[in-house]
Amino acid sequence: MPTKFIFVSGGVISGLGKGNTTAAIALLLQNRGYVVTTVKCENYLNIDSGLINPIEHGDPYLLTDGTETDMDMGTYEKFLGKDMQRHNFVTMGQIYKTVIDRERNFEYKGEDVEAIPHVTDEIIGRIKEAGDKEKSDIVVIELGGTAGEYQNMLYYEASRILSHDKKNKVVHVHVSYLPTPRFLGEPKTKPTQLSVRTLNSMGIQPDFIVTRAEKPMDERRRSRFALFCNVEPENIINNIDMETPYEIP
Repeated sequence: MPTKFIFVSGGVISGLGKGNTTAAIALLLQNRGYVVTTVKCENYLNIDSGLINPIEHGDPYLLTDGTETDMDMGTYEKFLGKDMQRHNFVTMGQIYKTVIDRERNFEYKGEDVEAIPHVTDEIIGRIKEAGDKEKSDIVVIELGGTAGEYQNMLYYEASRILSHDKKNKVVHVHVSYLPTPRFLGEPKTKPTQLSVRTLNSMGIQPDFIVTRAEKPMDERRRSRFALFCNVEPENIINNIDMETPYEIP
């Protein structure tokens, strides 16, 4: 069976819990008997998290092979019960450095080296490498940042290119914020509609939407939400606030 890919993106605001969602999806699939691994794609140009001011980004998480990474890697390890390794953590700095080193070594045979396809090919290669190294049935990829940011556009483009090839089985899960303004008392779907429109403008149609909210969503709002976002109602997962991340799966 060829490896399948699930991309997890974020919308509206950062800090929604894409890492927890990614880990929960991976755990549910692992419990079904699939071999699953995860990949975190960071936007920054640092090679790893080791030299980033912890006040700026939080303490780095040290993997067993010595790689200094984002705290999401610890979430993956806790949920899946296994050690993450260097191939599970990708930064845009790693990608650019590899591409530039190859250009300097004449590995592109004199081609113009461009963001597309050379950078996107390197991103896709890293994702596939993670699946190959762990002989995974499914790779769940967390895209850092929020849809619409300039810094992560090439990750989204890599996702689109990978899914465009019909030989690949690709699913896109969009985690978005469903605010309930206190003065209205009801959840509003418009911010997520606009976030999905941003994805659509990049050639991506999400297959699932995970709505982060304080309160559950009613069925009428779910059906309207599905209509405007072009997603099946049963594929909209209402993920309300929990006491502990372990309740999320």
